[in-house]
Amino acid sequence: MLAYTPDKNFTAEAQETQSKLNVTTTLSKQHQAIFPVEAQTFLSLLCSKFSEEVETLLEQREQKQARIDNGDLPDFLPETEDIREGSWKILGIPEDLQDRRVEITGPTDRKMVINALNANVKVFMADFEDSMSPAWEKVLDGQVNLRDANLGTISYTNESNGKHYQLDPNPAVLICRVRGLHLKEKHVTFNGQIIPGALFDFALYFYNNYKTLLSKGSGPYFYLPKLQSHKEAQWWSKVFHFTEDYFGLDTGTIKATVLIETLPAVFEMDEILFSLKEHIVGLNCGRWDYIFSYIKTLKKHSDRILPDRQVVTMDKPFLNAYSRLLVRTCHKRGAFAMGGMAAFIPAKDPTENQQVLEKIHKDKSLEANNGHDGTWVAHPGLADTAMEVFSKVLGERRNQLEISREEDAPVTAKELLETCGGERTEQGMRHNIRVALQYIEAWISGNGCVPIYGLMEDAATAEISRASIWQWIQHQKTLDNGETVTKGLFEQYLAEEIKVVEQEVGSERFQSGRYGEAAKLMASLTTSDELTNFLTVPGYEYLD
Repeated sequence: MLAYTPDKNFTAEAQETQSKLNVTTTLSKQHQAIFPVEAQTFLSLLCSKFSEEVETLLEQREQKQARIDNGDLPDFLPETEDIREGSWKILGIPEDLQDRRVEITGPTDRKMVINALNANVKVFMADFEDSMSPAWEKVLDGQVNLRDANLGTISYTNESNGKHYQLDPNPAVLICRVRGLHLKEKHVTFNGQIIPGALFDFALYFYNNYKTLLSKGSGPYFYLPKLQSHKEAQWWSKVFHFTEDYFGLDTGTIKATVLIETLPAVFEMDEILFSLKEHIVGLNCGRWDYIFSYIKTLKKHSDRILPDRQVVTMDKPFLNAYSRLLVRTCHKRGAFAMGGMAAFIPAKDPTENQQVLEKIHKDKSLEANNGHDGTWVAHPGLADTAMEVFSKVLGERRNQLEISREEDAPVTAKELLETCGGERTEQGMRHNIRVALQYIEAWISGNGCVPIYGLMEDAATAEISRASIWQWIQHQKTLDNGETVTKGLFEQYLAEEIKVVEQEVGSERFQSGRYGEAAKLMASLTTSDELTNFLTVPGYEYLD
C-alpha cells in the first residue's frame, strides 16, 4: 500500500488513468507482488504526465544531429551562459553517498547482485541499461532481486554445486540505473502506446524500495544514462518532483547521478546540474559510451574520425579534457565527479593478471589525480586495486570536493572536439568484428554483460565497434595493410571472423547459439546508409 493517502485530486486522476495502462503479457505470482495495482496506478500517472514529452525530446535530438551533420559543431550554449557563470550549488549529498571512492557495476542477476554488494566497494550500480538484455522476465526478476537486496533478505543457491550466497554485514550502497529515454518497454502500453522503459524501471524500483530505504537512513538513488541535453534533465526533475509530491515526501528525497556519456551533454554539464539541483549528487564519466557518441555525433565530419578503439584511451587530449572539465564543473557546484569504468577482468595466469592490475593502477591514478571522487570497476577482483589507489590519494578525506581545478585554463570546445591520432589497422577492424559479433549474439540471447578477451563488455563496446567501421566505410578510410574500408571488405572480414569465432567458442556452442542472427544484425547496422542510433533498439525485437 502507499505510505499515505493521496489527496482527492490525485485519487480521481489515478482512477481515470489506471484503465489506460495495459500489461500485454502474463505476470507470475512473484512478479505480481512487485507490480501490484498501486504500482500500476503510479506508473500510469507517470505515463500520463511525462511519456508524451519523451518523443519531443528524442525529436529534438534528431534536429540537433541534423545541424551537426550539415556542418555545425557542438558548442556551449550562449543562451544559458548565466547558468554557467552563476554561483549556485546543488542541494546536498546524503551521508551514505559521501564516500563513493570505488563503485562496481553490473546487471541485476541474483548472484551478481549479492557478489557486487559484498565486494570491497562503496556503491553497487545495479543496471537495467547497457549491461542488461531487457527480456521481460529478466527485467521483473531484476526488480525482485533489488527489492530483496534492500530488504537484506536476498540469497541464492547454485543448483549445480550447492554453493550458497548471501549478503555480508554492511553491504555497499545500492544505486539503480534505469534505461535511457530511447528505450521502450514493449510489454506495457499506456493509451495504446508502448511506454518508455525509463519510466517503467523508475516506477517499479521507487515503489518497491523507497520505504525500506528511508527506514534505513538511505534513500531511492538512481543513475540516469544517455542524457543529451539539460532539457532531458529538466524532464527527470519533473518526474522526481511529481513522485515526491505524490508520495508525500520531502523535495530532494530522490537522488540521482547523471552519466555524461554523450558528446552533446558535455557542453551542458552546468545546465544539467542546475536543472536537477534539488536531486542531483554528481556526474559520471561514462567513457565508453562517450567515445561511441563522439563517433556518432561527428559521423559526417571527415576530419574527426577515430583510430582503432584500443588506442583511444583516457590520456588522449579530447578525453582528458572531458575528465578535467567534469571535475571542475561538478566541484564548483558541490557535486561529485565520478570517474569511468575499468572493464578489465582478472586473468588466471599470474603474469597476465599482474599486467591487468598495473593497467588498473595507471588508469585509476590518472582519475584520482585529476580530482575525481571515485571510480568504477566491472569485477570484484579489481576492487582492491582501485580502492588502494583512491585511498592513497584521499587519505583521511571521503571525497575530493575541495579540488576545484580553478587554476586550470578553461577547457574549450576545441579541446573537447580534438582529433585523435593513431592507426586504423586490419587487426583492429577484425577484432572489432569479433567482439561485436560475440556481444550481439549474447545480447539477443538474453545476456547483456559478457566477458570477451579479458574485458567485461556491455553494449557500449559493440556500439563503438560497429560505429567505427560504419564511419570508416562512409569516408573510405585506409587500413595499415593498404586496403580501403568498403562494405565489401567488411563483409569479407565478417565472413572470415565468424569462422574464427566458431573455432574459439567451439562448434557445439556456435551451433546452439544465435551467431547467424547476430552476424546479420551487425551487417545491417554496419553497412546501412544511415547510422542507426543504438543497436539495442533493433536488437530488442529479438527478445521475448
